Amino acid sequence: MTKGRPAARTRLALALLPAVVAAGLTLAGCGRAVDGRPTAVQPSDRPASPRELEPLLVTEVPSGLPRLPDDEVQPPAGAKQLEDVAGYSTDPARERTVLEDYGYRHGWERFWGHGSGPMTGIFVDQFTRRAGAGAYAEDLAVNKAELYRGTLSEDPPDLPPNCRELVVREPVPDAGLTEPAAFAWCWHGVFSVAVTAVGPTVDEALVEVSAVMDRQLALLPPA
Repeated sequence: MTKGRPAARTRLALALLPAVVAAGLTLAGCGRAVDGRPTAVQPSDRPASPRELEPLLVTEVPSGLPRLPDDEVQPPAGAKQLEDVAGYSTDPARERTVLEDYGYRHGWERFWGHGSGPMTGIFVDQFTRRAGAGAYAEDLAVNKAELYRGTLSEDPPDLPPNCRELVVREPVPDAGLTEPAAFAWCWHGVFSVAVTAVGPTVDEALVEVSAVMDRQLALLPPA
């Protein structure tokens, strides 16, 4: 089955304030099947719901930024079902079909910041099969690289294998990005993990992204 790419989650990069509006981007035409063997039985060490996934997320970030309460982010952070993620798109019905092709199950989002200035965010999503998690992470990386016109690299030395990193050294005001930023997408078994750091400098953002990603991958069940 062919599919389009997922809508890019642009919430963190577009917003340096808690009252942020998610802008979904539906990018069609990927034309790539998500192959792989579905997981027939959910292993006991894998979360069966968003609430079981939540304790596996990092609670602090190396920069020391304070945690933003989930309800201070609009749409709220926290637990995510397929319908929530599809709602980021301007075409939720189509996006739901795309996510179903990936085998999307559920996810959790968390943010740190002061309401202005530097901000860090993490997105952990769980799928029914490894191939879906990997394809989802890869396509999101390509989407964001197109949006922010940054430098995208595969398996960069500061991240574990199966990761992509995007560096945006200059603000991109027309896309809502007003500070330098770094992004990383990794897949770990049936999990896709995205980490974003916006400002204050691109070097500091890269250090933050790498450290948060290392911590987050270590908390997930073995791949």
